[in-house]
Formats: sequence, structure tokens, C-alpha cells
Amino acid sequence: MTIAGVSAAVPMLLLAAVTFAAVAALVAQPWLIARQRARLRAKPFPAAWRRILRRHVPLVARLPTELQLRLKAHIQVFIAEKPFVGCRGQRITDEVRVTIAAHACLLLLGHQRPDCYPRLRQILVYPHAFVADRERPLGAGLVQAQRHTLAGESWTQGQVILSWSDVVAGGADPADGRNVALHEFAHQIDQDSGVADGRPWRPSPAKRRRWAKVMSEALQRLRNEPSTLIDSYGASDSAEFFAVVTEVFFERPRELAAETPAVYDELAELYHLNPTEW
Repeated sequence: MTIAGVSAAVPMLLLAAVTFAAVAALVAQPWLIARQRARLRAKPFPAAWRRILRRHVPLVARLPTELQLRLKAHIQVFIAEKPFVGCRGQRITDEVRVTIAAHACLLLLGHQRPDCYPRLRQILVYPHAFVADRERPLGAGLVQAQRHTLAGESWTQGQVILSWSDVVAGGADPADGRNVALHEFAHQIDQDSGVADGRPWRPSPAKRRRWAKVMSEALQRLRNEPSTLIDSYGASDSAEFFAVVTEVFFERPRELAAETPAVYDELAELYHLNPTEW
């Protein structure tokens, strides 16, 4: 090979090496993540964190021992991977992290090694309810500015926003069917396709059709006949209905199974859990 030929080949060899390294990194990344998560799950769960669960997430005490251990492992992964941001002077402490992570991970409990909210980039925590500005279309290109006081929100950009005082209040009574943290993380599950539409991913067309039929019929019933079990806010739209019945599924499962067994069955299949047995 001539010297000119060698010179021409060098950039091509460098490009090939860089491309190979990039592909190798992409291939190795899932394995490295899995290994790191396995290490986190194997770590002892801190005694101080157990006390936080007893104080702020009494729902955990209902769980069978195996599920309690799995939840604690999920919590350790969640806290290691998801950044928490304090807003309006809210301090981010272990109490805040563990309490919110526990609620988030309850929704993942049916899976041995869940993907841990792959779209979620951060959790923003306010000390109390926060104000959000919204625009309401009026037609003819006109909009009306509105201000809403909120206890929580879930954004498609990968943020969950929560009021700490409302998280504490929602977790305090594990049998009232009202829990803002469960509600907002249910929206994150619903936003797996980028939007909250009340139709989280299901593995087959038949299951997607069945889900749509069951949930739309139940939503219409709630609009026609208010329930003492399912909060009327769930009648707003399909996304809010899914989040509201998720709260009830985890906190009042027996009542939900009795009142709307088809909805309960869909949620049990989605979450791979049967909380009526707890």
C-alpha cells in the first residue's frame, strides 16, 4: 500500500473505531444498568427508612412480607435514579424521598425488576399546594387565562410535581381512596405514549379494546350516577378516571371489586397485583 493510501485509510479506521465504541456502549448500557440496580436491591434497607414507611405510608403494613421486601428494593433503585427538587423552600430530606418513592413504587410492585418510570426525569416538591397558570380556549382564537391551586401534576416532559403536605395527608389514611402521589404516578404510567389518555399500554389489540370498553363504560356510569367510592373528579376525562380508580384500587380494593368488578380486573391485570388478598 502506498503512503497516500495509508493516509486516506486512517480517517476511515478512526471512524470505524468510534462507531464500534458507540455501538458497544449502547449494547452494554442495559446490562450495566441492570447490574447497578441489582446492587441497589441487594443493599440492606436502612432502619431509618423503615421508620419513615411506618409513619407516612401505613399502606405498606398491609403487604405480604415478600411484597414488602420487593417494595423496599424498588424504593432503593428509585431514590438512586430519580432526582428530587425542592421548590418554594421545601427541603428534600430522606423523609420526603422515601415517602414519595414508596408511593411511586407501589404501582410497580407487580414486577420483579421494573423499568422504573423510564420517562421520569425529576420530582418537584412544594411544601403546600401550588398555583399553576392555565389557558382555556374560548373559540375563535381566544383564550382565557386561569389560575388553579393544585396538589399535584404529572407532565409529559418527565416531571411529577407534588405538594408535600398533600402527600403526607394522602398517605395518612390508607383506606380513604384518596392519595395524590398514587394519582400522579398513575398519570406517569398513562403517559407511556407521551400523552395521558387513560389508555396505558396493553400487550395486545384484544386487551386494548377490552380496556377501552370497560373504562369508557365505567366513566360514563360515573358521569350519570355519582359514586360514594370513586371521586367525582374522575368523571373529568379518561386520564383522570384512570388515575382516580388507581387510588381506589390500592386503598379500597375490596369495595372497588364489589362496585365495579370489570374495572378492578383491568387494573389487577395492568398492575399484576390483587390487593383484595392483602
